[in-house]
Amino acid sequence: MGLDGAELTWLGHASFILKSPGGKYLVFDPWLEGNPKCPPAFYAWDKADYILLTHGHFDHMGSAEPLAKATGATVVSNFEIATYLGSKGVTNTVGMNKGGTVDFGDIKVTMVYADHSSGISTENGIIYGGEAAGFVVTLENGLTLYHAGDTNVFGDMALIKTLYQPDIALLPIGGHFTMAPKEAAYAAKLLGAKTIVPMHYGTFDALKGNPEALKDLLVGTEHTVMVLAPGQTVA
Repeated sequence: MGLDGAELTWLGHASFILKSPGGKYLVFDPWLEGNPKCPPAFYAWDKADYILLTHGHFDHMGSAEPLAKATGATVVSNFEIATYLGSKGVTNTVGMNKGGTVDFGDIKVTMVYADHSSGISTENGIIYGGEAAGFVVTLENGLTLYHAGDTNVFGDMALIKTLYQPDIALLPIGGHFTMAPKEAAYAAKLLGAKTIVPMHYGTFDALKGNPEALKDLLVGTEHTVMVLAPGQTVA
C-alpha cells in the first residue's frame, strides 16, 4: 500500500496512528493500556498533534485524556465529548459535528455519519456522549483516508465516495457491536476505496468477524484487503 510519504500504524481494535508526509501525528480512537491487542511498547506513546475521537465508548477514547495532556494535542470530536474532556482539564479541543470540516494547515478533517451509539463512562455511570461519527482525513499529499469508527453499513456511504473519494478505508468487521465481514464488503463497494484495512475484530470473544472472510467476499473486485498486525506500520 503506497502512502506517498505517510505512515499508518494499527494499535489493535480501532486505534491507529497516521503520520502525515509533513510529520504530523494523527491518532484515531486511542485505547492503549488496557487494550488487549495493543502492544505494550505503545502504552506510553507520546507523539500526537491531533487526536480524533469517533465516539465516547471506553474502547475508543480510553487513552484520549492522558495522551492529550501528555502531548498537548488538539482533540477533535463531537461537541459533547470535547466539552467533557475540557471539563477534565484537556486544554485543546475542537468540538464539531457531521458535515463539518476543520483545516489544520494542509490537513483537512471532515466528520461524517456513523450508525452507532455513543456514551461516556464515568465514575458515576454512563453519560451522554453525543452521536457517533466517522472521519475523512485528507493529507498534504492529497491522500484521503476514511476511519469509519464503529458503524453498520449504511447507504449514504455512497455519498462519502461521491464527496471525498477515499483512497483507504478503515472498516470494522468484528460483528456484534458493528458490521461483520458481509456488511463491510458491501461498505467497501459503496465507498469505492481501493484499500480496505479491517479493524475492530478479535479484541473480545464477541467480535468474531475475521479478515479472511472479508477477503473471500471481495475476491475479483477492485478492492485490496490490507491486514495489519497490531503495532505494524505501513508506508
